[in-house]
Amino acid sequence: MKKRFIAGATCPECKAQDSMMLYEEKGREIVRCVECDYQMKEPKAPEASAPDQVIGIFKP
Repeated sequence: MKKRFIAGATCPECKAQDSMMLYEEKGREIVRCVECDYQMKEPKAPEASAPDQVIGIFKP
């Protein structure tokens, strides 16, 4: 798991600066504060809609 710190980011919970870490878990991005353990998770992406189905092909 590759963890990266976000330069200049401030935690919305404890207001600590330069304490936010970004990493990926199970295909979702998670931002976590290393000071107070606050987490923000990326919402799950909606499932892709079914592709358009071809009813027929017109050949003049």
